[in-house]
Amino acid sequence: MSESSEPESRDPELPSDLSFEQALSELEALVERLESGTQGLEQDLTDFQRGIALARYCERQLGEAEQVVYKLVEESDGERLEELTSHVDPDQREE
Repeated sequence: MSESSEPESRDPELPSDLSFEQALSELEALVERLESGTQGLEQDLTDFQRGIALARYCERQLGEAEQVVYKLVEESDGERLEELTSHVDPDQREE
């Protein structure tokens, strides 16, 4: 248990107000640049390092969101997750 409300493994190179969507968008742009093969090795390594930090940040954000979902489902007074999907249009359901 951590006494601090701040994430323990926050990367100091990432802005504190970075949203998941911003991080994912930047990560996608970095991947495109790296896959293009048009940069030099030094820039590729810099981008790769930044990409690792962004990927870890996104993974932590998703993990935290998953925990919130689990907690909400547990607190739903016995409602089952399947009941939540019963309101979906039957034509849109996967078979």
